[in-house]
Amino acid sequence: MGRNKYPEETIRKILDTAERLFIEKGYDHASLQEIIDETGLSKGAIYHHFTSKEDIFYSVCDRIGQRNGEILAEVRDNPHLNGLEKLRTIFKVSMQPERQAKMFCMMPYLLDNAKFLATEMRSIFFEVAPFFIEPIIRQGMADGTIRTDSPRELAEAMMLLSGIWINPIVRPTAPEEIVARCAVYNCLFNSFGISELIDREIIDTLVHYAKMAHPPSPGTDLCD
Repeated sequence: MGRNKYPEETIRKILDTAERLFIEKGYDHASLQEIIDETGLSKGAIYHHFTSKEDIFYSVCDRIGQRNGEILAEVRDNPHLNGLEKLRTIFKVSMQPERQAKMFCMMPYLLDNAKFLATEMRSIFFEVAPFFIEPIIRQGMADGTIRTDSPRELAEAMMLLSGIWINPIVRPTAPEEIVARCAVYNCLFNSFGISELIDREIIDTLVHYAKMAHPPSPGTDLCD
């Protein structure tokens, strides 16, 4: 067989297929063989680009993350919003179904997979907090809407609590737990001038995602 002249197209086909299967079945229940069968590619063609199902999954997540990052950058760089308004907008867009529903359907509970949990924490410390949240907090400090002397640490704390503690994909979480954690979260950051960052709409969305992460029965598909 000749060399593949269009490796980018092959990679895109693999990732498109894998993303669809991960969303439909979840990471744990979608097999590498299914990805191979659905793409119509040979096992050798798959392994030429990826070493394992986990490798494919990380690439799928990176691609989704890049798309999400573009949206967050638009909010960060919006000249018409002050710092507090940008933070509220960031939380709103982060919870939009087309942005996050895919991840909630795909991922196993993070506490059951140390590698995925570590990846999420690295993303918070080295991507989301420093490149998106901290610059917004610094703007809020300058325009008077956010009060802090430690913008980096505040950004990290906000993202760790929202991304790990509140996030219902980390472990099975009851609706009342999500509501209570969101209330505590809002109280914690009120002293910085960041009031009601998580509103009722976001709470309702998080409760919905808690159900989406692992549907209650095989016949129930909450990811549509």
